[in-house]
Amino acid sequence: MKPDSFQPRVAAVFATMNRAETALACVMALARQTTPPEWVFVADNCSTDDTVSALGSLEHLPFTLVVHSMPDNLGNAGGVRAVMELAFEGGADAVWILDDDSWPREPALEAMLEGPWDPHVVRHPLQIDPRSGKFTWPLQIRDGDGWKLVWTEAELPAGAKVPSRISWTGALLPKEVRKKVGPVNGDLFIRGEDEEYPWRIEQAGFTQEAIRGAVMDHPGPLDVVHWHFLGKSFFFERGLADWKLYYKVRNMIWLKRGQAGGPAALRMAVVYAFAAILIDGWNRIPLLRRAISDGWSGRLGKM
Repeated sequence: MKPDSFQPRVAAVFATMNRAETALACVMALARQTTPPEWVFVADNCSTDDTVSALGSLEHLPFTLVVHSMPDNLGNAGGVRAVMELAFEGGADAVWILDDDSWPREPALEAMLEGPWDPHVVRHPLQIDPRSGKFTWPLQIRDGDGWKLVWTEAELPAGAKVPSRISWTGALLPKEVRKKVGPVNGDLFIRGEDEEYPWRIEQAGFTQEAIRGAVMDHPGPLDVVHWHFLGKSFFFERGLADWKLYYKVRNMIWLKRGQAGGPAALRMAVVYAFAAILIDGWNRIPLLRRAISDGWSGRLGKM
């Protein structure tokens, strides 16, 4: 077989919990793919609704559906780690990382598999927020020798493939990348793996590219504050539930300290604390103190 004719065996993976309707919609979006994956692995984080039975009742799918019951609720990071490893152990050449509410449009996987397969590049679709028509989160693309954030497809340069970085949801991860980078850090639980794993991919010398012909609908946050200072962008979601804010702050402090050292992590802690107090009120202080302390000392895992 010529290298440019190689077609990887793809497994789609996502985690869910008590979201039967959402998980079903994701599986059916995968079933409608013009080139469907060979497997779909779903990590169920101990659902108490009918998620498992509803998924188990599906028939005549164009792929093998595996619903993996987690021993405990280990969050998105722990769930994706588990099913990603199962997929690669089962023979997948690449794993397509999704959220249960990220629904690829029909040609998405086919578009990502077009052209010669490069096992050293992580491809991903464009994520569109159905409410706004803009990207779910701003996409980092190459701008000369640096990077810039763009919010719409119209801002992308010409070409079917656009060099990008730090993308997680929708990433098509080759087994060669997983072999060098290692498994997802399940101890991050949620709101951290989407930053930490792409960063590790980049540090290992691999690149990412957005595929213009691949689109995925994925709702974004409803109320985001975007600040610019010192040449950097900072995003803060108003009114996050305590547990979501805890994981977000804790994981980002931990990651920043590992990436750039204590002073950078301290600056991030100050910015998060200032933003949370200014936007959500002084009642956030005890939670912020705990999140910053745990992130600084490396106390990860479930809250």
